[in-house]
Amino acid sequence: MLKELIRPAILPPLDAAFQPAALSNRSFRSLAAREGVPFVIGLERKGNELSRYETTVFPEGHPHFAQNYAYIERLVKFLLWQHGGYRIYLGGSKALGEYIRDLYSHNGERAFDSRFMGDQVYEAGFEVCVCTPEEVPAEKESGKMLGGHWDGCRVGFDLGASDYKLAAVIDGESVFNEETIWEPQKHSDPSYYYHEILNALQRAASKMPRLDAIGGSSAGIYIDNRPVVSSLFRAVPPEHFSAIKDLFINIQKEMGVPLDVINDGDVTALAGAMSIGEGSILGIAMGSSEASGFVDADMHITGWLNELAFAPIDYSSEAPIDAWSGDRGCGASYFSQQAVFRLAPRAGIDIPAELSDAEKLKYVQEKLEAGNEGVIKIWQSMGVYLGYALAHYADFYDFKHVLIVGRCTSGCGGELLVEGAKAVLEAEFPELYKSITLHLPNENFRRLGQAVAAASLPDLSESRQ
Repeated sequence: MLKELIRPAILPPLDAAFQPAALSNRSFRSLAAREGVPFVIGLERKGNELSRYETTVFPEGHPHFAQNYAYIERLVKFLLWQHGGYRIYLGGSKALGEYIRDLYSHNGERAFDSRFMGDQVYEAGFEVCVCTPEEVPAEKESGKMLGGHWDGCRVGFDLGASDYKLAAVIDGESVFNEETIWEPQKHSDPSYYYHEILNALQRAASKMPRLDAIGGSSAGIYIDNRPVVSSLFRAVPPEHFSAIKDLFINIQKEMGVPLDVINDGDVTALAGAMSIGEGSILGIAMGSSEASGFVDADMHITGWLNELAFAPIDYSSEAPIDAWSGDRGCGASYFSQQAVFRLAPRAGIDIPAELSDAEKLKYVQEKLEAGNEGVIKIWQSMGVYLGYALAHYADFYDFKHVLIVGRCTSGCGGELLVEGAKAVLEAEFPELYKSITLHLPNENFRRLGQAVAAASLPDLSESRQ
């Protein structure tokens, strides 16, 4: 396979098998462009929204036709988790289209993805339509302005799998913040989440003379303040998940003020856009998993999923397997505490098993701050991953800025991440090195910026009408 021939100029110190998707895809497109034919991918979501991606593949009968399969399979996987969709249009080679359709069948290798998108996210079933390039429907995208509302007394929260953050904000000024460790993966009762989050919001609200609004950031996919699916609540049995879907609706009723909650990746990008004063920004939060979001040049949040935690960035046959989706080489294994825990044994670090995940990360980060050479290589490896991933993301997003936040960026780890990413971009992708600015905010923003930005989500002018 072509993808196995591409080796990076800069290898992660602790991962010699790493094979960046960006290099393989660029090499394939360069070769296929000389005598290739069009292949168009369309991803349809609710509201008749549709995203399109156009590329070139080797024509049927070409000696290199077989190389199309790996390229298109990884491409469709990435696009599906970037945009979302319950119906995929594959316009081009019938053999390629049928190959992807078989993979996404109920018995196929990507059955998890088809069930997740069709049954859980969009509740519309999942369909793969094989057609000609001309038959792929026209693109139909939408976006909306979110956040930036600072009037009044507000509470913001950011829910992660290892901890949650709170902020009390009065007219744009933070007057209280707090980080609390929790372990939601150990709790299957929906009432636990209701009381834990409600008590936290009441605690933050008590720091202000009144409460006007609540904004939240949380891992998962949210539609109208309802978590359609979220790894945060993975311990809750399916038969009790309906209570989770109404969790924030019920909390809003109890608190008696407007409440908005959206995906934590979008809040990350929103926080970045507000801090630098312009859009075209990709936000990446490195915590218990990878959370990603995008604000376009018009300062709009797209209607895309942006679940890059499950989008592939490493094509190595030795890439780690994601425990949830079962796929290899996806972002969560490279840009989160999962990456730290995975690389720690290679760095000679034995993490005590009895610690919680948050405590495990703190344990390793203390060694990082103390200058442990093995631990430094962990963050250097993640920095190399980041550089190649940003080049890959640039094939799918039009961004000028990248904001990285989250617990994994704390301390000197953040600087190592930026240094590694910049070194890769300068060496391998000089055009991106010149056009992309990486932003590493101050320590307080890295850890609490999402909670503060989330507080600005509700528009009080709408509630007064």
